[in-house]
Amino acid sequence: MNCKNIKYPILFSFLFFAGSIQGGYAQEASEVETGPDIEQASFTPPFDFPIVFSGNFGEIRSNHFHGGLDFKTGGAIGKPVHALADGHISRIRVTHGSGYVLDVDYDNGYSTINRHLSAFVGDIARRVKDLQYEQESWEVEITPEPGEYPVKAGQVIALSGNTGYSFGPHLHLDMIESATGDYVDPLPFFMEKVKDNIAPRAEGIILFPQPGKGVVNGKQLYRTFPVNPTRPITAWGLIGAGIRAYDHMDGVGNRYGVHTVILEVDGEEVFRSVVDRFAYEENRYINSWTHGQYMKSFIEPGNRLRMLHASNGNRGLVEINEERPYRFVYTLSDALGNTSKVRFTVQGKNTEIHPVEHREKYAFKWDRTNYLQEPGLELVVPRGMLYDDVWLDYSVRADSGDVAFTYQLHNKRVPLHGACEMRIGLRRDRLEDKSKYYVAGVTARGGKYSIGGTYEDGFMKVRIRDLGTYTVAVDTVPPEIIPLNPGQWGRTGRITLKAKDKETGINSYRGTIDGKYALFGKPNSISGNLVCELDPKHVKKGGRHTVEMTVTDGRGNRTTEEFHFVW
Repeated sequence: MNCKNIKYPILFSFLFFAGSIQGGYAQEASEVETGPDIEQASFTPPFDFPIVFSGNFGEIRSNHFHGGLDFKTGGAIGKPVHALADGHISRIRVTHGSGYVLDVDYDNGYSTINRHLSAFVGDIARRVKDLQYEQESWEVEITPEPGEYPVKAGQVIALSGNTGYSFGPHLHLDMIESATGDYVDPLPFFMEKVKDNIAPRAEGIILFPQPGKGVVNGKQLYRTFPVNPTRPITAWGLIGAGIRAYDHMDGVGNRYGVHTVILEVDGEEVFRSVVDRFAYEENRYINSWTHGQYMKSFIEPGNRLRMLHASNGNRGLVEINEERPYRFVYTLSDALGNTSKVRFTVQGKNTEIHPVEHREKYAFKWDRTNYLQEPGLELVVPRGMLYDDVWLDYSVRADSGDVAFTYQLHNKRVPLHGACEMRIGLRRDRLEDKSKYYVAGVTARGGKYSIGGTYEDGFMKVRIRDLGTYTVAVDTVPPEIIPLNPGQWGRTGRITLKAKDKETGINSYRGTIDGKYALFGKPNSISGNLVCELDPKHVKKGGRHTVEMTVTDGRGNRTTEEFHFVW
C-alpha cells in the first residue's frame, strides 16, 4: 500500500446548552473531553485508490443525519477495505439494514463502523457462515474478545459491496470518538487526499413567521424564495430564516451536506450550524432543524442539537420592528474552507399580527406532558417529545366499512422525538383472530401503511413517532412468493425469489433445500430479493432439488411455496 499516514490535530469543539432563554436554550462554547492519548491521531485511507465521495458527514436524511462518509468504489464491489490504523475488530454483523458490517476499535482513541460490505475475509468469513447455519438466520452478530482479531494499519479487513439499504456500490465509514461516543466527521483525517475547490451553493431561502408573532409578505405562513428574489420581501414581528444549500466537489456530480452555515443580520451574527459531530441520540433532532431540505437558522425551544448555536439571545429568531431594510447575509463553508455568500433584504412593514386561534385541548406545549382523549382515541405525548408548541388541526371521519374511525391528529406531519403511546378503539370488531388488526398511517392521498400495534380490550395500542392521520385496518391476505429466472438457478448456482406483501410487509422468511435449512438472505434491501448461493457443503451437487420457502407478513399471514431445479 502506497498511502502514507495522514496526521491531523483534533480541534473539535462543541457547544453545550446553558440556561433558558425565552423557554428555549442558550449555548456556550466548551472544549470536548477527548482524553489524554488522542490529542493527535493518524489514519491511512480505507482504499489504495484516489478518494471520491458519494456522500459526506451529516447530510440530511429521513429522521437522521448521515453518520459518516460514503467512499465511491468505481461502481464495483469487492474492493479491498484496509484498516485505518492499529487496533482490533470489535463487532461483526450481518443485517438487512446495513448488510455486512465490521466494527474496528483503534488504539488511537477512535473506532469505525464499515457498512454495506460484500464479504468478510479469512476466519471471520468462515465463522459468520457457520453461525448463520447454526442459528438458521441470515442476520447474525458476533462480539469478539479484544485479542481475537488484531489488525494493523493497511491490513485488508473486508471487501466493499452494495449490501443492505444501499443504492450502489460504496463503503460507508462511520467514525466514533471513544471518549465521548460521538459520531465525528472523518474527513479531516483524509484532507491531504481530497481534491475540492468548489464552495457550497444555495438553491433557495425560506422565512418562518412565528405563530401569532410574525408575518411575511402580509401572511402568517412560511414562504420560500429564490436565492436572488426578484420581488421585495416584507415582514413584521418575529421571524426565522432558513436556507437550502448543497456542497459540491471537483470532478463529480454529487451533492453533499454543508459543513458550516452562518447567518448575519445587519452585520451581527445571529446563528451558526457546524456539522462536525453528534451523538446517536441526537439524530431525530434533524426533524426540528430542517424543513424538507431547508436548514433552519433558528433553534426551536425543544431542540437540544449541539451543532446549532444561536448568538442573538433569541434562539436565532429575528425581530422585525422597524420600517427599514434588514440585511441578511448567509456564509456557507465546506470542511476544506471553500466559502460562498448569499445576500438578501427583508423590508420591515408594519402589519397587523393576529393571535393563534385554538381550543385549549388541542394546544400541545413542548415543555409539558400532553394528553388527548376523544371518543375512541387516547394519546399521551410526554414532555421532551415536541420541539415546539403545536396547535392541532384535529378532525375525525367515518369511512364506510372501516373497522375504526380515521383520526387526523394534525393536517401535516409533526415529528416526535420518541415513540408515544396511542390507542384507537374498534368501531366494528368483526374478527375472531385479533392479530389481523393493525394500526395504519394514512397519507394525504388516502393511502395506508402499517404502523403495527396490538389488540387490547377493544382497542389497538401502538406507539407512534409522528402526529399525523391514523386508523385501524385488517390484513388477512398472505404474502406472495415469485421465483426469478428459475431456469438459470442450476447454471448460476444462485436461487432468487421475490417475496411481496401489499399491506404489513414481510416480517420473516425461512427456506429449505431437500428438507434441510438453506441460507437465504436479503443481500440488498432495496431490491428485497431473497437469495441463496448454493454451497456443495450443504447441497449435494448433481441432481434434482426441491426448494421450499415460507414467508410470513407483519400480521402472521403465511405462504409456503415449492420450486424445483437441477444442479
